[in-house]
Amino acid sequence: MSETSAEDRIWTIPNLLSFLRLLGVPVFLWLVLGPKADGWAIAVLALAGFTDWLDGVIARRFDQTSRLGRLIDPAADKLYVFATILALLVRDIIPWWLVVAILGRELFVACFIPVLRKHGYKALQVHFLGKAAMFSLMYAFPLLFLASHTGWYADMARIVGWAFALWGTGLYWWAGLLYVIQVRRLVTATSKE
Repeated sequence: MSETSAEDRIWTIPNLLSFLRLLGVPVFLWLVLGPKADGWAIAVLALAGFTDWLDGVIARRFDQTSRLGRLIDPAADKLYVFATILALLVRDIIPWWLVVAILGRELFVACFIPVLRKHGYKALQVHFLGKAAMFSLMYAFPLLFLASHTGWYADMARIVGWAFALWGTGLYWWAGLLYVIQVRRLVTATSKE
């Protein structure tokens, strides 16, 4: 099998896991906003986090990386972040400024996509800092759901959840700035050719 055809694969285990994660987004939103079944919603988030890690491991270990996987894996991550902050905002668990900070970073980075495309690049490689930011946010959100309850765990969940949320948002912006620096370097290198 040539490398080009391997890149074009659709039916891989990592792609299946990413697709299942995408299907979990509306289920998660329904659980949080409909019956307010936070325990089940947190289980969906935890399963999404686990399958996100697992699809990466499988893709690297068994050489199942693909162009489609590089698109749907981060798309699933971003959809979970957006769905979760929307649900947390609607349920009045997080303040609007946190939503603005996270969505503002996405809009900021999206402004540079046309510049990349103009110079012949489709997307930037995912940076470790971006993965660390996503990891922090994906831990923060379930903890903030738990913090909205009145159980013995609520105070500890609030402290740790907000620590992850603030740290994750800071890392998210830092990663965004690094992406902008990458774009600038690529554009400069392309202009010199």
